[in-house]
Amino acid sequence: MELNVHLDAFEGPLDLLLHLIDKNKINIYDIPISEITDQYMEYLKDAERYNLEIASEFLVMASTLLDIKSRMLLPREENEEGEEIDPREELVQKLVEYRMVRTLSNELSLMQEKQACCYRDPSIPDEVKQYEEPVDLDELMEGITLEHLQKIFEGVLRRKESRRDPIRARFGDIPKEEVPLEKKMLELRQFISCHTKCMMREMLDRSSTKMDVIVTFLSILELIKDGTIIVRQEKTFDDIYIEERSKEATS
Repeated sequence: MELNVHLDAFEGPLDLLLHLIDKNKINIYDIPISEITDQYMEYLKDAERYNLEIASEFLVMASTLLDIKSRMLLPREENEEGEEIDPREELVQKLVEYRMVRTLSNELSLMQEKQACCYRDPSIPDEVKQYEEPVDLDELMEGITLEHLQKIFEGVLRRKESRRDPIRARFGDIPKEEVPLEKKMLELRQFISCHTKCMMREMLDRSSTKMDVIVTFLSILELIKDGTIIVRQEKTFDDIYIEERSKEATS
């Protein structure tokens, strides 16, 4: 009997045996072991012919089939009750269990596909709603390093010190209520939203005290971190510009 075997990808030797059994419409409880063994070995020969790698489990099954085939030619052994032992019994049991598992797996796959097409409750847990994709700092700080920002910060502080009147400084400073970081960030958001582009140096120079410069600088860093603004520097040693990040980029 000539057999044209298609070299499909089988998950294992049991999968291949079930394919041969179904293809030949054989009763799984009464397998013509000689015919099935010949077809199984033909598959392995075709695999070798096409230089396909054969898993060791397929070779183990081949030896098992040949062993069963040879035992079928010998007189049947008997168990303790005096009943004849069918050499195919263990193999049949494995095939039945495998077919059951495979059927259940296919059923679960179909149920999953149907479930994917069904309407689902649109409610989303609060933890999922609050999740925000991490901001790409490299994208927000085009060509700018923390070293550049530090130099600008230190330069503004030096200018603040140089503008200080040494005579008035003798009388001490009048204490002033410090501006919270959250409030300064809100002020900067409002200022940036009203200006297409502004220089970081100008924003720092607008601060009246050394502490105000520090809070402003920290606010700028926080706004960069949460993706509210983008900082750019066209050329090395040029001024650093701040722009509001577009709503399309933040969505």
